[in-house]
Amino acid sequence: MWGRTDLLDESDEMVKHRTGGEKNTLKNSEGISFDENREGAVLITSIEVNEEGEKKLGKKKGKYITLTDLTVSPDEEDSFKPIEKIFIQKLKEMHQDLNLSKDSRILIIGLGNATITPDAIGPKAIEYLQGSSLTQNTEKIKVVMYAPGVTGQTGFETSDFVEAISKAYKPDLIIVLDALAARNSERLCKTIQLTNTGIHPGSGVGNQRKEISEEVYGVPVTAIGIPMVVDGPVLYADAMEQVIHYIASKVEEKGSPSAALAVTPMVSSKKPSIDKSVLQPIFGEWVTWSTDEKRQLFEEVFVGKNPSLFVTPKETDAWVEHYAYLLSNGIESWITTR
Repeated sequence: MWGRTDLLDESDEMVKHRTGGEKNTLKNSEGISFDENREGAVLITSIEVNEEGEKKLGKKKGKYITLTDLTVSPDEEDSFKPIEKIFIQKLKEMHQDLNLSKDSRILIIGLGNATITPDAIGPKAIEYLQGSSLTQNTEKIKVVMYAPGVTGQTGFETSDFVEAISKAYKPDLIIVLDALAARNSERLCKTIQLTNTGIHPGSGVGNQRKEISEEVYGVPVTAIGIPMVVDGPVLYADAMEQVIHYIASKVEEKGSPSAALAVTPMVSSKKPSIDKSVLQPIFGEWVTWSTDEKRQLFEEVFVGKNPSLFVTPKETDAWVEHYAYLLSNGIESWITTR
C-alpha cells in the first residue's frame, strides 16, 4: 500500500498542505489544530486531531508532536543535545493533563526485534533505562520496563504481553518506544514523534499487529518513535528528484556569464526552487510532478514485481545507540523531575 509511514505529518492530507499558503488552509481546517515553529535547528510540529479530523487524515484523534533536526549526525554526540532538550519539554507538555504525581505508576515498553538493528531502538532504550536511577528504588517500584520482543520470536501478540503486565501492575501511564517507517528519506533517523493515540506495532512496514492504546487497556498510552526505515520507492523517487534538479539547474546556468567563465565542472545548484519545466520537452510532463507524485508513480510501477524493500542507513547501529540513549535519558529526566 502506498504511503507507508508512521508519521502523521507525512500522511497524504498533511503533505498536500506543506507550502506556506496551504499551511494557513490547514490551520483553519475544522477538526485539525496545526502549529509549526522552530527552535534553533529543531522544527517542531504540533497537531491535534478530533473526530472530524480523524476522517480527513485517516489517523486517530489525539495529540501528535514531531521534532525534526536535520543537523544531527551519528558521528557527533553533541548534535543530539538540542533535540533531546526539546524532547524532554514536549514529554512534560504531552502529560501535563494527566496530573501524574511522584507516586504514579508508569509502564515502559520497548517494542521491536533486538536482533535486527534498525528495529532495536525500543529494546535498547529499555536496556539503558534498566541501568538508570529509575531502578534504584527497590522499596517502592513506581516504574516497570519491559521489552517483549516480536510475535515472530515469541509466538504471542505483543499486545497480549502488554495487557498481561498492565493488568498485574495497574499503571497510570503506558509509554511505548518503537522504530518507525518514514516516506521522506530526509527525515530518516532525524525525527522523533510523540503521540497519545497509542500504536499499531509494525504498521509502517505493512506488518500490522494488535493495537496498543488507551481504548484497549483503559490506561493512557504515549507512543514515542524514531523513523529508521523508508520504503524502496521513496529512495527511487528522491534520487530521481535530485537528478532532475541537477539537470534543470545546469540548463538554467548554461546561459549565465559565470558558466562561460567556469574552468571546472560546476557543482549542483543549491537554489531551493528550479524551473523543471525546461526539461519537459526532453522527459515529458512527469518531470514537473511533485516529489510525492513521483513516489506514487514508482510505487505503482514496482508493486507486485519486486519483494518489499525497506532501506536503512549504513550507520544504523550508531543511530540506534544515540537514540536509545536519548530516549532513556529523556524519559528518566522527565520522570525524576515531574
